[in-house]
Amino acid sequence: MIPRPARSANLGSGTTLADGMVIAASGPAQVVAALLATELEAATGWHVHRDGPDARNFHGVVRLEVKPVQSAGPESYHLRADESGIEIVAPSAAGLFYGTRTLRQLLPAALLRSAPAAAVTSVEVEGVEIEDSPRFAWRGVHLDVARHFFPKSFVLRLIDLASFHKLNVLHLHLTDDQGWRVQIDRYPRLTEVGAWRRQSPAGHDREHRYDGAPHGGFYTKDDLAEIVAYAARRFITVVPEIDMPGHMQAAVASYPELGNTGRPLEVSTDWGISEHVLNLEEPTVRFCSDVLEEIMDIFPGPYVHIGGDECPTTEWEASERARRRCQALGLPGAHQLQGWFTAQMAEVVAARGKALVAWDEVLEAGAPAGSVITVWRHQHARRNATEGASRGHDIVMAPETWTYFDWAYADDPREPVAIRPAISVEQAYSFEPVPAGLPPQLEHRVIGAQCQLWTEYVPTVHHAEYMYFPRVCALAEAVWSPRERHWDEFEPRLGEHTARLDALGVNYRPLEGPTPGQARTWPGPAL
Repeated sequence: MIPRPARSANLGSGTTLADGMVIAASGPAQVVAALLATELEAATGWHVHRDGPDARNFHGVVRLEVKPVQSAGPESYHLRADESGIEIVAPSAAGLFYGTRTLRQLLPAALLRSAPAAAVTSVEVEGVEIEDSPRFAWRGVHLDVARHFFPKSFVLRLIDLASFHKLNVLHLHLTDDQGWRVQIDRYPRLTEVGAWRRQSPAGHDREHRYDGAPHGGFYTKDDLAEIVAYAARRFITVVPEIDMPGHMQAAVASYPELGNTGRPLEVSTDWGISEHVLNLEEPTVRFCSDVLEEIMDIFPGPYVHIGGDECPTTEWEASERARRRCQALGLPGAHQLQGWFTAQMAEVVAARGKALVAWDEVLEAGAPAGSVITVWRHQHARRNATEGASRGHDIVMAPETWTYFDWAYADDPREPVAIRPAISVEQAYSFEPVPAGLPPQLEHRVIGAQCQLWTEYVPTVHHAEYMYFPRVCALAEAVWSPRERHWDEFEPRLGEHTARLDALGVNYRPLEGPTPGQARTWPGPAL
């Protein structure tokens, strides 16, 4: 199984499931039972009965129950399969859901398909007892939809694949210099103008070639409400990111008065970091507050990410308006503007009872109390995690060299064009979320980790699946399973797990390298 459970033991004789089986559940367990029944009926063609907790064993029974479990975390579960059937008990519906994900991995891979590939008369489930709980509370997958827009159907599919691997956070990077992807009623030009760019780089950015093809798209509020509801049923929290005050050229192209020069801009057609950032005068701060208010109406979860990374101060330093703004605010110079701005946004978010999340650059200007820090710069990962934790911030680890899945799998010409090499599956599996040398008394501040997929060089859903999988499988085990892990034990399990990915239709990269259809260059003859 992936991720590996905390404890498991074989019991010998198991049970049999067949057409006419029953899933017995009541109360909060019924929602989980309904989803499991739908999945099993689709894959087998059986009729799966839903019944109360005292259901008789028709052709196999799966009993689901939410009840307190002593000394167990809220997402833990206990699964037992023996001659009497299968029982999953958990202290919460979320834990129960993760128990059903484990059950699906105990069944043949064919039962992960959306319709029967062959007649399924019955299924034997081995006798097993599993006690399991996650090591970290934040187990995330990030998707950049700003550089390349991905349809709602792929976001829903990513939620399914992430939840199957017991991940529970989807971080959606919704805005950047190259595109604005969320409907904001008060500012319609953000999608009328900011959601579309004239062209994109062709090949690697350093080649200075362009494809000449317009690109864009955005999610309506109804689209995002659907995504949030779909994720919630699978116990995934969607964390929206509106990157500010840098990475905002698409917004400035939509409303030039937000910028520092007043000159009209277009949505960026280059990758990299734009020097066109927001001015931080009162109307612009009000714009940002308005945007966050609408975002918080769409996303009911406890977190709002405001980016805060890679914000050049070039325009501020050259602007007389910015100098006057600094004087009015009592700030010594342009480098203090971002810290002041972040504090204003933190107040907006806190007023709605939510926590602000930001990349680790915000530590440099003093991150607001209660904010969550996403540590990404690998060369300073331990320092920034230590600094943030010692100031009382919760930390989500996302260091580049282990978790940036837009990097190639290998420094090999067969790999698709990527921003840089290389993060192998083994490298991703070696990731330890708690940085070496972090003082033990601060370890509890590391609430989890996530992988990132930036999409400058990832233009399609098939390419995205290739870059995610099977590295997401490795990341899932790093954030769920006990700390002691070994690649030599994981690798054969991952080899078996690819049968499940096949059944799910995932365009994963084989462990031995890309297929001819995935490779950038046609493989030469064997020597």
